[in-house]
Amino acid sequence: MSDQTTPGEHPDAPDRSGDVEETGSGDVTTDEAAAERPGPTNRSKDEGESKSAADILTVFLLSLIAVLTAWCGFESSKWGGEMSIAFSQASSARIQSTAAEAQANAARQYDLTIYTQWVLAVEAQDTDLQGFIEERFSPQFAVAFDAWEAGGREALGPFTVPEYVPPGTLESVALADRADAKFDEALEYNQRGDNYTLLTVLFALVLFLTAMSQRVNAAWMQRAMLGLAVIVAVGCVVTMLTYPVKI
Repeated sequence: MSDQTTPGEHPDAPDRSGDVEETGSGDVTTDEAAAERPGPTNRSKDEGESKSAADILTVFLLSLIAVLTAWCGFESSKWGGEMSIAFSQASSARIQSTAAEAQANAARQYDLTIYTQWVLAVEAQDTDLQGFIEERFSPQFAVAFDAWEAGGREALGPFTVPEYVPPGTLESVALADRADAKFDEALEYNQRGDNYTLLTVLFALVLFLTAMSQRVNAAWMQRAMLGLAVIVAVGCVVTMLTYPVKI
């Protein structure tokens, strides 16, 4: 009979030859799918390169500013020390000047006392007493007295002639000038330390702007903050190069 099946055949098995042919013609190979998959665009590559350059600049800027901040702190401390030393020297010179001036005043008072006794002896016309007193003139007053005598006693007294210079007078003037000079130096050193301290504050601003540039999402804002940080940093470095250095 024609309805009989041979052994091993299943009468109900569906014919899938057509399905196989359709599947074979409709499948896409892995290589073709990979070829058709879109790759990264040029814009994304540029953005990646820009991001990498910004990161490198950020790391470099942070490292450089950290070193410069430490340097400014060191210089500010050194100039602060120089200021303290100059103030101490000014104070010491001022004390020595006062001591020298006291010595000059004491010598002037002694000469004035001796001169008063000489005037009384002249008034009394006691030549022996005059000679006795003149032998006890101080060397500085003796020079001034001789100059006063040589000038015909036209000056008001030996104390008014330029030749009269009590001991300690010149030393007092020199020490007073030294005290003034050291005081001015101390003020200048203080200003130099303040300048370096101000640079430290500005470098801290650079660190703030650089760090904030890494926290913003907008690319234009990141570039703007990083650019501003670079401008401030360059200005601070140029200014710092004009300052004196103390090691």
